[in-house]
Amino acid sequence: MRVFFIAGKATDSVTHGFLPAADRLGLDVTILTDRPQEHPGRRAVACDVTDYREIVHAGRPDAYFSNSDHLQAATALAAEFYGLPGKDWKAALRCKNKHLMRAHLGDVWSSPFPVPANAPYPLVVKPREGVASEDVVLVRSAEELALLPPPRRPMVAEEYLRGELHTLETLNGQVLGSFHTTVSPEPYFIEERLDWAPPPPETPQVVEQLESLGVGFGACHTEFIVQDGRARIVEVNYRVIGDHCDFLLAELLGRDLFTDILLAHLGEPPAFEPVPKAEATVDYLVADRSGVLSAAPEPGVTRYGEATVTYRPQRSPGDVITLTRTNRDYLGTIQVVGPDRAAVEGALADFRRERAWSVD
Repeated sequence: MRVFFIAGKATDSVTHGFLPAADRLGLDVTILTDRPQEHPGRRAVACDVTDYREIVHAGRPDAYFSNSDHLQAATALAAEFYGLPGKDWKAALRCKNKHLMRAHLGDVWSSPFPVPANAPYPLVVKPREGVASEDVVLVRSAEELALLPPPRRPMVAEEYLRGELHTLETLNGQVLGSFHTTVSPEPYFIEERLDWAPPPPETPQVVEQLESLGVGFGACHTEFIVQDGRARIVEVNYRVIGDHCDFLLAELLGRDLFTDILLAHLGEPPAFEPVPKAEATVDYLVADRSGVLSAAPEPGVTRYGEATVTYRPQRSPGDVITLTRTNRDYLGTIQVVGPDRAAVEGALADFRRERAWSVD
């Protein structure tokens, strides 16, 4: 079968996850991308992938697939044009555009810029279509808001949601699992750690909200806040979880998850019962200063008793680090899987003690 991957910059999820899965399925893959130089060794065709019309003009495949936050709506429109399996383009647009998502759900105060005088401070200011916590900041007053630099792109201000932050991982609407998320101190919101945990009791509320948005095809990664028995969505990423957690999720489920997701886009969604039986944590190494990364461990897998630690770098020694106060400050991810929480915590502590990272 001929499949078009719609992609921007190269990512580990696509390069080491979805493309090898496509090879295992025997698919004939063409990558439509605005950065063909970033996909060496593959058939990469230059295309303005932000424009669904250009995707359509590239020809009719048997299936489309994209793992990019920015390209879901364009990919969905191309699939709809040719009558191929795909996401509802309206749902993809609602998920990506936080103003449209808030207007549709109606459960959180939100406003595009300029922010009205009667706004309920504190507020979280964020790009309307942003990712990776870029330009996301807490402001406690109109005076603090006025001190922010002029926005570079469309922004929204939202009611600050207090409570516990969780994720919900789904495939074709089926719940695969959940992580409990630890974020950096205010006023920024950098994800510092994710702990695999049972979906909280409020999960059905999130599933209902996703159904309202029209989400239900392929993979979806949703972040939500729980407080006093109420769940409210923070954002919906209509693709698989990133920052190497997709590889962890596959391991926890004991599934070839990347193949499962591609099969959904081929109109052959797999049926299975998720039964993870392990504890797991993803600990992010976050730069605390700008400079040059002078020391970092090699990638690899280490055993500590019954626990397995996998280190995946996101920056290499010699790289120049410019602090952004976002998820772009990650130096690497430490993934730990073990039979119980004690084994996971012990292995994580041992690994961090034995390895060194340095930004000079």
